[in-house]
Amino acid sequence: MIKNDLYLRALKGETVERPPVWMMRQAGRYLPEFIALRDQYDFFTRCQTPELAAEITVQPIRRFPLDAAILFSDILVVPQAMGIDFKMKESVGPWLDTPIRTMEQVQAIEIPDVNDSLGYVFDAIEITLQKLDNEVPLIGFAGSPWTILCYCVEGKGSKAFDIAKSFCFQHSEAAHLLLQKITDTTIAYLKRKVEKGVSAVQVFDSWGGMLSPEDYQEFSWKYIQQIVDALAPLSHVVVFGKGCWFALEEMAKSKVSALGVDWTITPEMARKLTQNNMTLQGNFDPARLHSNPATIKKMVNEMIHRFGKDRYIANLGHGILPNIPLENAEAFIRAVVDWKEN
Repeated sequence: MIKNDLYLRALKGETVERPPVWMMRQAGRYLPEFIALRDQYDFFTRCQTPELAAEITVQPIRRFPLDAAILFSDILVVPQAMGIDFKMKESVGPWLDTPIRTMEQVQAIEIPDVNDSLGYVFDAIEITLQKLDNEVPLIGFAGSPWTILCYCVEGKGSKAFDIAKSFCFQHSEAAHLLLQKITDTTIAYLKRKVEKGVSAVQVFDSWGGMLSPEDYQEFSWKYIQQIVDALAPLSHVVVFGKGCWFALEEMAKSKVSALGVDWTITPEMARKLTQNNMTLQGNFDPARLHSNPATIKKMVNEMIHRFGKDRYIANLGHGILPNIPLENAEAFIRAVVDWKEN
């Protein structure tokens, strides 16, 4: 039994004494102990070495009173497993020498046996669970098929992913085939994570907000929906679509346990769009962690008041920034942990 099951109780919609708290990218580059490992090992070595991934996962749990751990990994391990050879380029980020731009390239992509190609992730889960010793739940994650497609077609990060969008509109058959292959691989990957012991899975649709509401339904949500339908009978599923407030109403009709929201929507509007009966996660602006600790505490208390303590998971509206002072990250977490109902 997990000793601190607050996060899981919130996902079930149970009445809780306070909201649970964790931070997206909490196992990351704002931590000095993470930076020490980063200086020794390149990015994908850290992802692909189970002992390193496990150590990075538990670093923030040792330091802060968080209510959940999230496995250190990257969304691009899925396309890598499919033979799409992503690298992490210094000062550039994700990089693909030969982006996917033709039907022939898409047809050549194989759906892998995840046990072979992603075994290192499952080994990392085993080691992490030993280190956590049932203290808090472990979250597994994957990128949404649309977000993965964006990187595969663009070949790198982008502010607008115009090349990826144009590919979808000009070569929709190839785009849908690629999205389906990513979806099938992702479902197998997340199912295996659940089998290995994660307590919940989160789908990150980081670039969903690049699409119009109509295009979002065609190129993103219908593939996320497949993932939700496949995983919901096995585990809690959380979907976080950055910039996707327009899809919350549709998302809430699915079998998700929770929906993540970013800081561009008010708690009141997020509640209204999800009919006031859905667990929501978010939505503190990560840049607001540059405020002083007293301001952070005041804003967190207001955020909880506006969302309500039940059916709510306190989190950031996107990943924590690398230059956030440790005391400010702690102020955010402590404000939730110490919260009391007036």
